[in-house]
Amino acid sequence: MADLRAGVLTLSDSVAAGARADASGDACVELLRGAGFTVALRGQLPDARGAMADLLRRWCDEERLDVIVTTGGTGLGPRDVTPEAVGDVATRIIPGFGELMRAEGLKHTPMAAMSRSVAAMRGSTVIVALPGSPKGVRESLGAVLPLLAHAAHIMGGGGH
Repeated sequence: MADLRAGVLTLSDSVAAGARADASGDACVELLRGAGFTVALRGQLPDARGAMADLLRRWCDEERLDVIVTTGGTGLGPRDVTPEAVGDVATRIIPGFGELMRAEGLKHTPMAAMSRSVAAMRGSTVIVALPGSPKGVRESLGAVLPLLAHAAHIMGGGGH
């Protein structure tokens, strides 16, 4: 695998305010590095759709990351707006990734059916929106991690 650059964005009011440690972001970094990705950028934002979309656009269009994983904001709460922010910036949705993440989660809890985790493309960047818990990150990112490098390769103009 060529050197693939990733970004990790945690979407949480309490993490952004410094009131809680970013354990789910740490789990993302650990898994991505273990799979050979370079984690080039990391950030935390409160649950605010516009700010999320702006940062995702910048990381895709200016930083030209191969992969962005977000953690948090994929549930049913009133401030859970990550899938909508991803939709605001997406050029295409990758439905199979969301299906795969929920299928893996259902092996561990029936609550996974309520996850709104999504994956999308913007330009040559894959964006994957993960749950906000370290356990959810490990299950969901673990399910799609074997596909990320290949997806990034194809989206960057490489062949199948």
